[in-house]
Amino acid sequence: MHQYVDFSRRKLVIGSSAIALVSALWLWPLAAPNANLLPAASAPAGTHGPYSTNFPRAENPISEGGEWLNGQADALDWANVQTIPGLAFGLEIGGSRPEPQKFDDATALLAGTWGPNQTVQATVHSVHQNLSDKVWEEVELRLRSTISPHHCTGYEVMFRCSKTPKAYCNIARWEGALGKFSYVKNSGGAKFGVADGDVIKASIIGNVITVYINGVQMVQTTDHTFTSGNPGMGFFIDGTTGENRNYGFSSFMATDR
Repeated sequence: MHQYVDFSRRKLVIGSSAIALVSALWLWPLAAPNANLLPAASAPAGTHGPYSTNFPRAENPISEGGEWLNGQADALDWANVQTIPGLAFGLEIGGSRPEPQKFDDATALLAGTWGPNQTVQATVHSVHQNLSDKVWEEVELRLRSTISPHHCTGYEVMFRCSKTPKAYCNIARWEGALGKFSYVKNSGGAKFGVADGDVIKASIIGNVITVYINGVQMVQTTDHTFTSGNPGMGFFIDGTTGENRNYGFSSFMATDR
């Protein structure tokens, strides 16, 4: 945290007044040794990050000292994100459920105030990828997102944990209520899916959203709906149960610089 002294309203007077002022300032710390000379300043917007983690703790839900908000704990209608050392994964029930309940993606957003230009990056953990094309396991990056009881907004960048032709990387706009979302960009094919060890990244600069896999730009689009919010992560599962720990993130980083 930066500190400052505001001299904008001070005037220095030449002569005996200046001498008296200098003497008073020299003696004052002796009389008030605990005085706070430099009031704290708020950090300017847009300089919150970077934040990075390898998920060293076992937490349900993820907190890391109060750094995270969660889908069920803080918004009620979505699932939480859990961690074990070295892995973050979602707590969605999965299976074949009706809408909108099936869209209760496990969600975790970083707390605090973040600047609008954001970059999020994570390393994928994924096993059992060849279960079936009828199984959906997604890892998600979140940009400019907010969370509160029964309300979640922002951009979701989702990657299917698969390398089949039915893999995809899509961008969706969450619009508040559970199951209320719109697609901004859909991109399908094996090259858009992810496997264990892949590094995924998404950024939003102004109204431009850009997505990368292993440093290669895969998707780019524009949307102007959300101008503020926080970065985060999420997970989705459908068509199976009991696979939650078999896909997730082994590292995560977010910045607004």
